[in-house]
Amino acid sequence: MTKAEIVAEIANKTGIEKIAVQSVVETFMDTLKGAMINGENVYLRGFGSFIIKERAEKTGRNISKNITIKIPAHKIPAFKPAKTFVTDVKENLK
Repeated sequence: MTKAEIVAEIANKTGIEKIAVQSVVETFMDTLKGAMINGENVYLRGFGSFIIKERAEKTGRNISKNITIKIPAHKIPAFKPAKTFVTDVKENLK
């Protein structure tokens, strides 16, 4: 499902114009992204958590040059679904 399809679905279900829905969806995504850039986790009860995970330093290999490289520790955004969300998906995809 694309962002445009999400906007269309919300507009159909609520009766709100697509332009207004698109503005709300864009603002939601910008707010979520901004919070995570500032190091904050975002918790949506019943849906899931957008969290920042820390990856440890590790050793990797550059296969083409056949050398070992050090990959520094870094942080990445991640999504952890709520247990109820996972249960609903599992039950409906049987």
